[in-house]
Amino acid sequence: MERVEAEAIYEQGRDAVVEVLLALSAQNERLEAQVQALTARVARQDERIAQLERQVKRSSRNSSQPPSADSPSTPPRRGKDPSGRKRGAQDGHDGAGRELLPTAAVDDVVVHWPVECGCGHVFEAGDLVAVGEAVRHQVEELPRLAVTVTEHQCPRVRCPGCGERRRAQLPGEIAASAFGPRFHAAVAVLSVRNRVSRRDVVECCEQLFGARISSGTVDAILARVADALQQPDADLLDRVRAAKALNIDETGWRTAGQRRALWGAFTDRHAVLRVRAGRHEDHAKDLLGDTSAIVTSDRWWAYAHLPVARRQVCWAHLRRDFKAHAEGLAAEKAFGEHGLRICEQLFWAWEIFQHTGDRRDLRLAIRALRRELKPILRTYSGKAPRYKYTRGIARNLLKVWPALWTFADHKGVQPTNNHAERALQGAVIYRKLSLGTQSADGEQRIERLLSVHTTCRLQRRPLHDYLVDAFSAHSRGDPVPLLP
Repeated sequence: MERVEAEAIYEQGRDAVVEVLLALSAQNERLEAQVQALTARVARQDERIAQLERQVKRSSRNSSQPPSADSPSTPPRRGKDPSGRKRGAQDGHDGAGRELLPTAAVDDVVVHWPVECGCGHVFEAGDLVAVGEAVRHQVEELPRLAVTVTEHQCPRVRCPGCGERRRAQLPGEIAASAFGPRFHAAVAVLSVRNRVSRRDVVECCEQLFGARISSGTVDAILARVADALQQPDADLLDRVRAAKALNIDETGWRTAGQRRALWGAFTDRHAVLRVRAGRHEDHAKDLLGDTSAIVTSDRWWAYAHLPVARRQVCWAHLRRDFKAHAEGLAAEKAFGEHGLRICEQLFWAWEIFQHTGDRRDLRLAIRALRRELKPILRTYSGKAPRYKYTRGIARNLLKVWPALWTFADHKGVQPTNNHAERALQGAVIYRKLSLGTQSADGEQRIERLLSVHTTCRLQRRPLHDYLVDAFSAHSRGDPVPLLP
């Protein structure tokens, strides 16, 4: 409104001025309400943008997301600092050549005599007398592989006493299948350890062994091998539950296209895997049973029922969580940086302990970290708005506070759950290649096969040899050997 217009309204009298002021007041109220609505909308959009930015920044370095799920735009992991040297072995290093077997241990010896000397002399039979030790070179080669087919005949004979015709009964280990124990074990190793598809197993058996099988035969073989592993699998579960310390983790699974969960519990020498309906607390209790072991895991809520005195929280997961917060803003960034610094000091103290074995020094280092971390968690668990993104994790860490430091006082307990994640890696790759299982029976079979496979790997034991012994004993009706 211009001054001239305002003076004209004033000259019209008191009623005109009041009417204009009331109109302006109503307009101002409408504008204030609109500003408040827009301000609230902007705040909601800012929060939504922050959430989307956090999702975009989410990667395997700041979350539990596997590296295979990282987007192409994710920055590569930082490798070792360049040393300026070329790749591979350096000049002057000690060689690590292949050692020769003793001559008595080889299958065949071929002697190569010289034919002609450099001076032109042609050697005759009388000249071929060895001087000093011979130069040795060994070649390892696969023999031509082919299955041996044995026909078992049961001729009928007539009984002179009653006149009835009778034939012999095949032994149980022979009548059970058209394939022998070694063939069963080979197919199981190809399918489970090497994660070869059913069709590719058929092709490998045809090309390498000359065996005639089909995809259905592969499934039948795996079913029979899994049946033979019933007792060893139950024994593995008992051994894991009886251990003093174990690691537990879970990952996704599919059965007939439906979402399931694969749980795994691991010690240094034994592994047990189970497919369950989900990742709930009941499934963790079902796997752990009445164990009194110290359990190392992440902070997933399904493990909250475990006493904190018998629990170790994974610091590798915490480092990724702190990394995600360090990429935030303001208080969240400061909180993440504090956490990352403590993680680095903790892992350095653990590495020193791995070399020295001095648990007293480890406890002193951990005691200092505890005094440093607890005030930080109390500060960032406050109710102030600036602690909005740190409040949840800070309060959770205070709740499980004793479980952060169990590894410092107990032998065999590590600060991370990497042992379980590495042990589950083979099962995860198997799931991605095979798309999981198709039935409840398939779940039970793969549980046994993966448990035995992972245990043999932890024990550095040949899986094929064990499966041969286990299947042979099961076919004869004898006790199946266990995996102590």
